Amino acid sequence: MQPLIVTLKLDARTFEHFDRLRQEHFPAHRNHLSAHLTLFHHLPGEERDAVEADLRAVAPLAPVALQVTGLRSLGRGVAFELVSPPLNALRAELARRWARWLTPQDQQGFRPHVTVQNKVTAEEARELKALLTAGFSPFTAQGEAFQVWRYLEGPWALESTALFGP
Repeated sequence: MQPLIVTLKLDARTFEHFDRLRQEHFPAHRNHLSAHLTLFHHLPGEERDAVEADLRAVAPLAPVALQVTGLRSLGRGVAFELVSPPLNALRAELARRWARWLTPQDQQGFRPHVTVQNKVTAEEARELKALLTAGFSPFTAQGEAFQVWRYLEGPWALESTALFGP
């Protein structure tokens, strides 16, 4: 069964900003996805019910505050860095619950980011990072839900959403 991916659903204004940049700067033939903030890259597909139950159990009663603090070089791409102690705590709790399922990638330290460019030359990435950094001012955003996706060998299919709130 295809694996599951868990992301954080961003508020509409922030999502639209990041997705526009992704559409402009990610190579079109490799861009199968909208902008996203991945929490877990690979969970067992056969555990969907348990994953969704845990997401509902830990979902906060209000949106999660996020600070977009700057840009990060990915070598051959560029991402926006986000800071959120509440999001870090939520992710840590989920990682604790899912420890037996985590791949090495998901066991690594969590550094929230949204990739707007990848799989380009290092020079193209440096140029975009410089351009975006020159016009960047930190801003606030919100995480509004957990989303569960099914990995389809490139594109993803949305399986469910666990909204934050009462």
